[in-house]
Amino acid sequence: MSTITTEELSATTLLRFATAGSVDDGKSTLVGRLLHDSKSVLADQLEAVEHASRNRGQEAPDLALLTDGLRAEREQGITIDVAYRYFATPRRRFILADTPGHVQYTRNMVTGASTAELTVILVDARNGVVEQTRRHAAIAALLRVPHVVLAVNKMDLVDYQESVFAAIAEEFTAYALELGVPEITAIPISALAGDNVVDPSANMDWYGGPTFLEHLETVPVTHDLSHCHARLPVQVVIRPQTAEHPDYRGYAGQIAAGSFRVGESVTVLPSGRTSKISGIDLLGEPVDIAWTTQSVTLLLEDDIDISRGDLIVPTKDAPPTTQDIEATVCHVADAPLTVGHRVLLKHGTRTVKAIVKDIPSRLTLDDLSLHPHPGQLVANDIGRVKVRTAEPLPVDSYADSRRTGSFILIDPNDGTTLTAGMVGESFASPEPVKDEAEDDGWDF
Repeated sequence: MSTITTEELSATTLLRFATAGSVDDGKSTLVGRLLHDSKSVLADQLEAVEHASRNRGQEAPDLALLTDGLRAEREQGITIDVAYRYFATPRRRFILADTPGHVQYTRNMVTGASTAELTVILVDARNGVVEQTRRHAAIAALLRVPHVVLAVNKMDLVDYQESVFAAIAEEFTAYALELGVPEITAIPISALAGDNVVDPSANMDWYGGPTFLEHLETVPVTHDLSHCHARLPVQVVIRPQTAEHPDYRGYAGQIAAGSFRVGESVTVLPSGRTSKISGIDLLGEPVDIAWTTQSVTLLLEDDIDISRGDLIVPTKDAPPTTQDIEATVCHVADAPLTVGHRVLLKHGTRTVKAIVKDIPSRLTLDDLSLHPHPGQLVANDIGRVKVRTAEPLPVDSYADSRRTGSFILIDPNDGTTLTAGMVGESFASPEPVKDEAEDDGWDF
């Protein structure tokens, strides 16, 4: 196994990507082949896979076991069936979210792809684009994943025919572009044989594009923070009240977007109170600036009432607060979401009571038409909802901020996650629908 120096790693970028595909499309084999051929598998792991494969009567190692075993471990103790794997090459570091393929667990793709910068959608060359393919494309578009790779797998089973690949790529690209997917790259592969996964295929000389790994290593990953809306959801207020720090009052959390500087004017939402940043503590040390994903403590010049769930933002770039939220959602619970449903809405670190006022439409995946006023959404449905909250919330459009433009709806009775929502317009945006009459009991 090749080694990568600390200096090489520090000079590389990090790409978070998720894989998705229907059952038996070869997704686990692709991930296993990628890890194996990129020399990201330890010797003892490969030996265990070879041993398990021999016990099954297989002559060659079943590379799918590299991820299937990891997923089985998670199923024993974690209810979200997404297997995460870290690996690195000399050119880039990767965090892979391997999501399950069965339609019953499509909801888990939302988890895996929510932080991804690239989504790989696998298609069996024999079957082409199926409903689950369209569903995965819709979720990738809904989550505004910047890059989508269509991996047309099992090309060895269709005699590596260019016409088969071209037809699938054309159909998927037309569908994904209609959804608003910004970038699509189609790659013909055979995960079992290793064609175009890490090494170029000698069986598809008609293909002149990058291999799967080469594309992962070279796809642009931008972390330009200068145009982000700075947001800090407060997780905890720190007041040690010790002899060393008798008057210390800090507001700790992970920066969701943008950057903060000492001396900057900030507003606390939803209260609207303002102050200036007098200090920033990072890992116990004072700094002048902090940015996205760093966990910091902000110190303010004024003593104002701030608690968990509040949002600290630059005064010149504060989002509006509202009690009426319209969003595109993916329903993830077995129980349906209905008009009039009383829920808890979790946005950042804040959780408030809410009621579903309307479900204007549900997306039909076959032709991307909108079924108006379905009355409810069932598991894996994608649609539009209107929600009214008990308290004002500072929400961004999901198009502007994936972190502060998203929320989840929770069953107040048992804490079950019902729905994942993305605020604002999307490919599923319907015509404006007039609100129904106010519902008795939960009027806010």
